[in-house]
Amino acid sequence: MNNNEIFKYVDHTKLAATSTLEEISTLCGEAVKYGTASVCIPPCYIETAKKEFPALNICTVIGFPLGYCTTETKVFETKDAVAKGADEIDMVINVCYVKNKQFDAVLDEIKAVKAACGGKLLKVIIETCYLTDDEKIKLCQLVTEAGAEFIKTSTGFGTAGAKAEDIVLFKENIGENVKIKAAGGIRTKEDMEKFIELGCSRIGTSGAVKALSE
Repeated sequence: MNNNEIFKYVDHTKLAATSTLEEISTLCGEAVKYGTASVCIPPCYIETAKKEFPALNICTVIGFPLGYCTTETKVFETKDAVAKGADEIDMVINVCYVKNKQFDAVLDEIKAVKAACGGKLLKVIIETCYLTDDEKIKLCQLVTEAGAEFIKTSTGFGTAGAKAEDIVLFKENIGENVKIKAAGGIRTKEDMEKFIELGCSRIGTSGAVKALSE
């Protein structure tokens, strides 16, 4: 694949706790220049980014990075993000619910956040590094049932990121309307190409511009 083709898959990301306004502005400018699918930025920067780059597809994160805040909190965060200009929502599931086998609670939460999106695109981060294969399969089913557009591997803040075997597992167990986003530890052109070839529709990475311009 050529670099321009790869950029169309990239959610150009900066989610560090120390992210500055200048860094976010630079990120957004790069996204426009290279034609990335979106920028993925902290919620506190949505309004500023939307004003400076009104045509840019802006993604933000909800319940990030640990996911164990209440459903009501995630719903409020989502509605607030959409009101401020977010076009896409990446939410973190409550892994505590999964470990307690409270799968109805997981499903209800995803549905509630999906409703709060008001038609905006929802990606559900299941944080694969904390899950067994059986749990991953169950979450593929729940994400499908809840009507989310994407299942996403990782926050990038866990103990591991995207792995090829998880993408294969997702493809075997998600519904036909669910797409896959790989994120976490994806830094080279070869990494990006690998995950795209495996069937990912989005790649979450902070390193695309560096990797594809060198």
